[in-house]
Amino acid sequence: MTRVEDARPTRTTGGVAPLLASTGISVTGDGAFLAAAPLLAASLTRNPLEVSSVTAAFYAPWLVAGLPAGALADRWPRRAVMISADLTRAAVLSALALVIATGHASLPLLITAILLVGVAQCFFDSASQAVIPTLIERNKEALARTNGRYWAIDTVGRSLAGPPLGTATFAVNRLLPFAADAFSFVASALCISRLPRLPAASKQPEPLTAAIRTGLQHLRSTPELRVLSATLATYNYAYNIAFATFVLYATRTLHVADAGYGLLLATAAVGGILAGWRAAPLTRRLSYRQVVAIACLAQGVVWFGIALLPNIFAAGVFLMLLGAASSLISVAASSGRQAMTPDHLLGRVVSVFRFFGVGAAALGALTGGAIASAAGLRAPLWIAAIILGIAASVTWPWRRQR
Repeated sequence: MTRVEDARPTRTTGGVAPLLASTGISVTGDGAFLAAAPLLAASLTRNPLEVSSVTAAFYAPWLVAGLPAGALADRWPRRAVMISADLTRAAVLSALALVIATGHASLPLLITAILLVGVAQCFFDSASQAVIPTLIERNKEALARTNGRYWAIDTVGRSLAGPPLGTATFAVNRLLPFAADAFSFVASALCISRLPRLPAASKQPEPLTAAIRTGLQHLRSTPELRVLSATLATYNYAYNIAFATFVLYATRTLHVADAGYGLLLATAAVGGILAGWRAAPLTRRLSYRQVVAIACLAQGVVWFGIALLPNIFAAGVFLMLLGAASSLISVAASSGRQAMTPDHLLGRVVSVFRFFGVGAAALGALTGGAIASAAGLRAPLWIAAIILGIAASVTWPWRRQR
């Protein structure tokens, strides 16, 4: 496996705690935002296509601005990038809350706010993932431990705590979840300001398009990274094939009440939190490729099991396994690219991973809807399981590696 073990010109000792605190605060606000935005859209229009455009707006920034954001995050000081991104998101959401409070909310304004917040997130995520190896030792154990905690905290806020907070505050007053998310980004920026000042990673700025090509070239020329990126995209593609219509399968086949659907999904979040927090010992004896292959196989078992055993309690157990697999593949992909990418390219490589991952997720959702329409609600689960079994077999490093 190709690794980048070269020492940094500067090795900081400030630790990663402020970044983890920032993540915990901001993703909880994000979870509330993700739940409240569709509710606001549904209160503004009854057109299904217009409401679905809100969901599409969450995907669009990574497909449009992700690659340039990664290149610029390598060119600029990363702490400054993260603080600027947080304050930009706070300003946009404050303006949206003000518009709602004055009764001038509209669907175009909501979509514009989502797109602007998403573009800022492209910068923040590229910089935050790239800065981790600068704050800790660049070795497998340390990377797995830190990334495991990062993704566990992300799951708590984005999937477990944030959505109920968003729906509850929206029921009280429509502007509250958006104002709370704006406040979360101010608090996140204060946490990031406690990180040590770090110089720009790229010492020789090049034209933006050339910088993006350099990041893509590094991915193409590093076989292990290429495999991790392709497998993660396949994981997302299969996940969304199954999940795009899973709400219909749960309510019609598993007979889950509308109120119980959120609780069913919460089991996946619990599995993700537990696996993320214990990622270092769980992956210690495994290579990155082995971890992502096992995660693919585990997700395949989940969809196969839910299709074979249409029972709500079995589904809860399987979804907990799904959450654990999703956390571990995120940890392996994050740690792998941090271990195998020079610091001055890391923001770009993060953005390339996200670009392909988000694109695959969107394509998977469309594919899942088409399969369910043609062959029934169980068919996407079977298809996803087959794709994931093939991906696990292809990804597993059958040959002994040096």
